[in-house]
Amino acid sequence: MKYRVLITNTCLSLIEKLTDKKIQRTIMDRIERLSEEPDKQGKNLVQDLSGFRSVHAAGRYRVIYRIDKHTVIVYVLAAGIRKEGDKKDIYKIAKKLLSAGLLDLKAD
Repeated sequence: MKYRVLITNTCLSLIEKLTDKKIQRTIMDRIERLSEEPDKQGKNLVQDLSGFRSVHAAGRYRVIYRIDKHTVIVYVLAAGIRKEGDKKDIYKIAKKLLSAGLLDLKAD
């Protein structure tokens, strides 16, 4: 079954801020591949990001997404570099976005 992939504006903004165009393209290609069997890709996240999954995109870069099997949609929350302990760590950014209520993960 093919899923529709929706990318949040926040995620697009995070990708656009990356200076390396090759990494941007690699991340976007990886996001596109989530349309096929997204539940078999990446890993389940825990604690504050429970319900989301994370997949490697380019080296230390990750894509964080949620699958809605009822609507057959993959919502891509954020994409960025994994820098544990750093304020630019993508998991830390994703937690802040969720806790601030800045994400609307509903289809139009």
